[in-house]
Amino acid sequence: MATLLTPRSRRTSETTGASAGSSTGSPLGTAASTRLVVPQEFRTTLGCDAVGVPARYGFRILSRLPAKGCVYADTDWWWWLVPTGSDLDVSWPLPSCYAPGAEVPDRRPRLIHHPDGTSPYTPPIPLYLLTCQLTGIAPSWTALHTAGDGVVSGHVHPSGPDRP
Repeated sequence: MATLLTPRSRRTSETTGASAGSSTGSPLGTAASTRLVVPQEFRTTLGCDAVGVPARYGFRILSRLPAKGCVYADTDWWWWLVPTGSDLDVSWPLPSCYAPGAEVPDRRPRLIHHPDGTSPYTPPIPLYLLTCQLTGIAPSWTALHTAGDGVVSGHVHPSGPDRP
């Protein structure tokens, strides 16, 4: 399983369809997608994306996060609401799935955790690090380093920047 959802950059009219309930092109064969609904009392000024993990990781992640936003679940997947762009410069480890726009397969996900505070978001960095830990994948991300008069992009790993 490469991803749960077809990346938006690869979506075409054939995979997204023209009407509600159309195919997402998911390799799991999900017939339709839905957007997670944020409770009205929360503002989503940072936009909304979602990070999903198979249900077998759900309780472990929920119990270990220091701060929790809206969490949704269906029988197979748990979804955490994160600010838009929480996938920039990081690769969420498989089997997790990043869902831009909080558009997830329509398996009737429901809100199972209401945030304690005023934000609907789960902080993405602790969620990313915990997801990496539970899946056995070392966290890595791209960072910008200044070198001389220009900016050079470099890959960062927990043990330090990669050096040629």
